[in-house]
Amino acid sequence: MEMKELLDEYGSMTFSDDVMRERVPKSTYKAFHEALDKGEQLPKEVATVIANAMKIWAVEHGATHFTHWFTPMTGLTAEKHDAFLEPDHKGGALLEFSGKTLRKGEPDASSFPSGGLRATFEARGYTAWDVTSPAFVKDGTLYIPTLFCSYTGEALDKKTPLLRSCDALSSSSVKLLHKLGMEDVSKVYANVGAEQEYFLVADEYYQKRIDLRLTGRTLYGAMAPKGQELEDHYFGSIKRKVGAFMKDLDRELWKYGIPSKTKHNEVAPAQHEVACVFMKANITADNNHLLMQIAQDIAKKHGLRCLLHEKPFDGVNGSGKHNNWSVTTDTGVNLFNPGTDPIHNLPFLTALACTIKGIDEYADLLRMSAASAGNDHRLGANEAPPAIISIFLGEELDDLVDTIINGTALSDNTKERFQTGVAVVPDFSKDTTDRNRTSPFAFTGNKFEFRAVGSAMSVAGPNTVLNTILAEEFDQFSDLLDEGMEPYDIIKKFLSEHKRIIFNGDGYSKDWEEEAARRGLPNAKNTVDAAECLKAEKNIELYEKHGVYSKVELSSRYEIMLENYSKTIQVEALTALKMAKNEIYPAVSKYIGSLAEDAKDLAALDVPNDFMKADLKELTSLATDMRGQMATLDEKIEKAREGDAGDPKVAAYWRDEVLGAMADLRATADTLETKVDEKDWPMPNYVDLMFGI
Repeated sequence: MEMKELLDEYGSMTFSDDVMRERVPKSTYKAFHEALDKGEQLPKEVATVIANAMKIWAVEHGATHFTHWFTPMTGLTAEKHDAFLEPDHKGGALLEFSGKTLRKGEPDASSFPSGGLRATFEARGYTAWDVTSPAFVKDGTLYIPTLFCSYTGEALDKKTPLLRSCDALSSSSVKLLHKLGMEDVSKVYANVGAEQEYFLVADEYYQKRIDLRLTGRTLYGAMAPKGQELEDHYFGSIKRKVGAFMKDLDRELWKYGIPSKTKHNEVAPAQHEVACVFMKANITADNNHLLMQIAQDIAKKHGLRCLLHEKPFDGVNGSGKHNNWSVTTDTGVNLFNPGTDPIHNLPFLTALACTIKGIDEYADLLRMSAASAGNDHRLGANEAPPAIISIFLGEELDDLVDTIINGTALSDNTKERFQTGVAVVPDFSKDTTDRNRTSPFAFTGNKFEFRAVGSAMSVAGPNTVLNTILAEEFDQFSDLLDEGMEPYDIIKKFLSEHKRIIFNGDGYSKDWEEEAARRGLPNAKNTVDAAECLKAEKNIELYEKHGVYSKVELSSRYEIMLENYSKTIQVEALTALKMAKNEIYPAVSKYIGSLAEDAKDLAALDVPNDFMKADLKELTSLATDMRGQMATLDEKIEKAREGDAGDPKVAAYWRDEVLGAMADLRATADTLETKVDEKDWPMPNYVDLMFGI
């Protein structure tokens, strides 16, 4: 692709701010931005002009339909397509798209998870145009990013709380920064850069695995002789077929103005990553949802399947979505940038102290934001941070914190030069701190990286938490200033009282788990336990104070989390049982029968067959165990299905009893896979899946 074509195509399918400025009158464009800057509702007449311009632009780019695109609490996106065409009284048709239609839609709200907010017979819900996120054309349809709320006003989606949290953060930040002397600041933004990990497998193998098709992960599979032991896949040479997929993915993402920047092989075989440049939090959330859809669509065109599940393969690394979070002012100041003199950088120290305090006080909420049935398989494993929330600062900031708390002298952190020892290679400045892959929440230079988010999850949830807790801590800082405390005294107080959350060591070690318990840090190891924090009074008060969630909305989220968890395990359990009954057990039985016939033939020839008898004894013993385990799993599934999926006791039963029965059945089936002739095994194995491209 030529450079000009590359630049011309970037954002070409997006109704960006530049496109709007070109296509609407100056007065309309000005009125739009005035409403945006002041946080006011968009006037109807302005929406009407923009809607007409958007319609014309969309049709020029091949659109025949439009949709209000939203993110219900399924964790996926939703869309209902309507045609621009409207019949006229002459038997012809017109292209219609009004300002009212742009601003508001009315999808059926009864069929989406509501956690009791809406009864089935109360179907009305509304979508409202998110004017801060650009519309785009995809597959002949104009997509309009929207919020989704119930008839009575409760948020039924992930975007509405995120936008509320962005408003809360901006309001609290501006109030505090004015008191710190930054009176020119009128707005503060949460910016996010998301790194997306995924697996690619050949479509021919995917189609033969019902577990991948229905659940996104392999419910059975013996380890391949080679996994990631040699660490040769990480940053390794990209295979031609994968490279072709990545090239098409980049080009398509760029058309939508999604700033895909980095691509590489990840640690596990068949695992890869794409990382995007920072944008405002709600736009990154939209972009990441679109990225996941586009990646899956393009993979199919290349004869591949893109797996977004957090743990598609047992025994190798799972996939995460690193959430890089920063906070910047409309004057261009990144509050997480230490600068060259961090000890005297008051805005930075304030933001740092408030973040440390907030993560300590609301670690339970941050952990909950990364909880899902899929991510439960990943958190705490070798590739992911533990379920214990802690902060990694690195040597430089750790020294800074100690200096503030203890009044000691600041170490000389003059940047060293990194020397390779090779004469012809010039030396270069060395970073003042290392990185810590085992930390769930790490400072990485001018931002914090939350590494616990699962690969299939929306980044809206974690950033809603981060924005809200920082808004709260900024408010508390402001209150203490009003009481007469000096800024540096408040910073010292916050750091002294919440230093326990800082941990720069190995998050995987058993010693850390024990040390974290001594420090009193929470350790919710699964989704059922993590969800409990949504009922805590301190968390309800936090969200209600900042207008992010009402108590009723939080209660609904609790029920939905448990319901989604229970239903996910139910689908997996039923799939595992079907595969065992209809594929694996019959294949094993057939193989045993074939082996028995061979043993019989040898005996007829008076040839020793003791080795076959031993094999038959082992196989029949394992098959007998498997038959009993299938019956046990069947029984436990039926018992679990008797209860309400949103009941915490029922969710705990799926976790403790059903998952345990699935694990027992899998262990036996995987052992059998290693003993049955490969040509007789009924599905592609891990070698096929992870090394088949």
